[in-house]
Parts: sequence; C-alpha cells; structure tokens
Amino acid sequence: MVFFTETWKPSSFYDRINENVRIGLHTLILLDIKVKEQSLENMARGRKIYEPPRYMTAAQCAQQMLEIEEERREGVYREGSLAIGVARVGAKDQKMVTGTLKELCDVDLGSPLHSLVLLGSRRHELERDFIRPFAVNTTTFDSSW
Repeated sequence: MVFFTETWKPSSFYDRINENVRIGLHTLILLDIKVKEQSLENMARGRKIYEPPRYMTAAQCAQQMLEIEEERREGVYREGSLAIGVARVGAKDQKMVTGTLKELCDVDLGSPLHSLVLLGSRRHELERDFIRPFAVNTTTFDSSW
C-alpha cells in the first residue's frame, strides 16, 4: 500500500485483495516507507535535499483501503471486515491489534514498521482463539467473526 497524494490514489492493491477474498484467503499488506525521497522541486533543481522519512501506519492503510472501497464500490471488503494491524514484528516491543477496518483507522501501534493482514473467510477456530485477546472490542470482533 502506497501513500496517496491529492492527485494520485492507485488502487491496484484492490484487485489483488479481490482475488484473495474470492478464494477466502488472508492478505498481507506491506505498507509504504519513504526514506531518502526528494521533493519534486528539489529534484527539478538538482538539489540533493531529502524529505524527512515517513512510514505508513496500519491506521493510514485501513483508511486508504476504505477510501478506495468507497470509490470502487465492488464490495471486496467493508468497514466491518476484520483485519490485524502489526508493528515491529519480531522486536521486543512488537504490537498486534485486531479489529474491523473502521476500528483500525483509529488505532495507534506506535513507531514503525507496520503491516496489515486482511482476514479471509477461510478461518480456523484456532486463529480466532489466538487473535481475539488482541481485539479492539471483543463484542465487535465476535460479531464480525
């Protein structure tokens, strides 16, 4: 998932998610990082001045996904679709939260790097048992499961 701009909102990820949703699979979404990027003005003027690093959050990803669903209206996922936001996987301070895409729009997982997993329909009860303790809201989680 890339950072959207005012004039550029690519949605090719939507088609890949659609393929996975149709066969019930989970989708791992890796989030954009902008490191050592130049502004258009600096690039045009040949100045080696770089923008500060930016790292997409799981909340930004969830928001952009809902924005594209609103535009495309193909019903691939919805506000109530379950997803897992993860940050710093493998580190001592890793964090994981489960919720609907709407809920994840407001979740702060802290410092980067973040990823998002959109859950498919082919789920196992063991998966539910493992991720439920990380739910933003267990009532919403149970009804969405």
